Amino acid sequence: MSQSNTQVGDIRVKAGMELTGKEGFLAKMNDAWGPVVELVKFTGDRPLYVVTEGAAVTKLASVRPLDPGRNVRLVLSGTCNPGNTLVAMVEAGANNGKVQALPAAAGTYLGVAVAEEAGIDGQLVLARPSLIGNIVVAGA
Repeated sequence: MSQSNTQVGDIRVKAGMELTGKEGFLAKMNDAWGPVVELVKFTGDRPLYVVTEGAAVTKLASVRPLDPGRNVRLVLSGTCNPGNTLVAMVEAGANNGKVQALPAAAGTYLGVAVAEEAGIDGQLVLARPSLIGNIVVAGA
């Protein structure tokens, strides 16, 4: 089977929201006035990209598809250690699109990567995309 009109690596697509300064945040593809990218912000969102070059609304941003064959740097909220499962932060206001180490608090979290280094709050932490899926934590 032939694959035509495909592309490897970063893609350029219009920003569906303000993405200036959002490099390292998780993003999703959406349809507004054609394909656009936006930060993940709701529980059902599936982050398949990381912003590599932000842009103003309707301007072209660059995003990189999350691929287990290539590590990425993601904006971390809190701290993590190598081997920690990183989950997407959603419904978290200004933290939407960041990742955090899997919390102990009860809830359902979307595992997206595994930390490959120790990280501190606000760092672009090195991570291996894993697209683990939903993780249910029963809590203590």
